[in-house]
Amino acid sequence: MDISSGDDSDTSDQSKMEIDLVAAMDTSSKPKTEENPPSDCDHEDQIVWPWKGIVANIPTQKADDGRSVGQSGSKLRDELIRRGFNPIRVLPLWNYLGHSGTAIVEFNKDWPGLQKAMSFEKAYEADHHGKKDWLFADKNDGFKSGLYAWVARADDYKSSSLIGEHLRKTGNLKTVSEIMEEEHRKQETLVSDLTNIFETKNKHARELESKCSENFKFLVDAMQEKDKLLQSYNEEIVKRQESAREYSQRMLNDHMKLKSQIETFDHELELRRVELEKRQAMNESERNKLAEELKQGLGELSIGADIDIKRMGELDCKPFVEEMKRRYVNVEEGLPEEKALELCSLWDDHLRNPEWHPFKRVKLDGEGENYQEVIDDNDEKLRDLRNEMGNEVYEAVGSAMEEINEYNPSGRYIVSELWNYKEDRKATLEEGVLHLLELWKAAKSKRKVRIDSES
Repeated sequence: MDISSGDDSDTSDQSKMEIDLVAAMDTSSKPKTEENPPSDCDHEDQIVWPWKGIVANIPTQKADDGRSVGQSGSKLRDELIRRGFNPIRVLPLWNYLGHSGTAIVEFNKDWPGLQKAMSFEKAYEADHHGKKDWLFADKNDGFKSGLYAWVARADDYKSSSLIGEHLRKTGNLKTVSEIMEEEHRKQETLVSDLTNIFETKNKHARELESKCSENFKFLVDAMQEKDKLLQSYNEEIVKRQESAREYSQRMLNDHMKLKSQIETFDHELELRRVELEKRQAMNESERNKLAEELKQGLGELSIGADIDIKRMGELDCKPFVEEMKRRYVNVEEGLPEEKALELCSLWDDHLRNPEWHPFKRVKLDGEGENYQEVIDDNDEKLRDLRNEMGNEVYEAVGSAMEEINEYNPSGRYIVSELWNYKEDRKATLEEGVLHLLELWKAAKSKRKVRIDSES
């Protein structure tokens, strides 16, 4: 038994907390130059945050269907990166007529991101393609050539145009001074929270230290008792040399004593099990921690059981494979599976796209203004999917989309959940604990059978 593992783990957590607290205090007292706001911009000017730029006069042309098409956002982003402005993405704006000829340039949220945005604006102003140039040419019906660009501010945000609508959906108006004050408040809150956690960890460490001391004393006593038993056993061996019958009988007696020690040790394990059951009365934060531990433990031990880990939002590729096998008959081996994986990967990308939200709100029966989001059957992508691939593939995509919308609508990444497969629902923390105890009991029974057989 490793009596130091628990203490080492808590010491590691305490050391990490000390590092975080010192780092937070150091950050608040010694700000870095590259993390300061630009000095060459008005700190009271309202700017759209996260920092965004606007590009206008993007060339477009009519497609066969009459809608306008234009340059892709990734190509424009790569061009801006080559010029040193380092945007994270460029989003062309579309309406019912197609490409609007405008795009939103998104920069990093931090101060270096604002510095890049201001450099971006100044570069176009220096080339006489800034916002004032755009408004002047637009007002006077002048000839416009090349791209015009500027940083999104209050008038852009409040405008009734397609640009204003997008900015209000994806950002807020803030001044540099407001963001600096907000960062200062967050820093003070962080230091306060880390200090409180540090004190709590210290208290917990002292409690663990006391428990470890008690356990160490218990183990020392047990080892001393074991040494006494071994010494007595050796003395008995010498005495048994006088008679084979007495030797065998005393061997049996010593075996029974050792078995009693094992039963005592198992009793200690049973006490630990009782302690584990008492943990079900923990506070909320400890219950969450236990839930994560259960997920990790069940992920390693419980395979194909009623209580297991389910990956919410993961797309099932089996319907894609079955559909491709029905379509591709008498073809090269492996081709249906390859086609299915390509389609499955494509639809998985659609599921992770935060701009795709194929849901509609329906009012629930009863009183009150209660609504629920459900899959929109009239969504163009889903309608085309059902028509082209059938109901089984459609249901697989719809099921994954509903799980994402319930468990992680903002991040859209897969979330592990404790799941009751027998009743097809989320498992309770109590069910997870009981299932883990059953696994523990099964392992204990196997160990006991092995010990008895070796005896």
